[in-house]
Amino acid sequence: MQNNDVIRSLRYTFDFGDDQMIKIFSLAELEVTRAEVSDWLKRDDDPEAKPISDFKLAVFLNGLINYKRGKKEGSQPVPESRLTNNQIIRKIKIALQLQTEDIIEILALAGRDMSKHEISAFFRKPDQHQYRLCRDQVLRNFLQGLQKKFRAS
Repeated sequence: MQNNDVIRSLRYTFDFGDDQMIKIFSLAELEVTRAEVSDWLKRDDDPEAKPISDFKLAVFLNGLINYKRGKKEGSQPVPESRLTNNQIIRKIKIALQLQTEDIIEILALAGRDMSKHEISAFFRKPDQHQYRLCRDQVLRNFLQGLQKKFRAS
């Protein structure tokens, strides 16, 4: 799944304005401009659309954690230079303080039924034999379910 789809979906779900988006990046200690944010949020078919890197999406997700839960004392987590779907879901889970049951409910809202064991496999270490790679469709369903659960009607 493209990073731009993830950031657009989160912006829509929580109805973040440009100023809030800039603030979320700054909470993770990265200054971005309104023009950059605007280019990342443009539709894929827009010639002025620019891709957001894994690093900057990781910064945004770290900022979302700080925005939703409050900034921790001390040094901030180092943003990943490469992001997987598993890491994206993990960061959203942390930001929204979701439990496994909440994730099951969110996925069900998007028409995807998964067991507690399947969900927990996404959050294991990659070298563990129960680890399972989160596919694009599961992430897409998760983001759709988030919209149904959190989007103000």
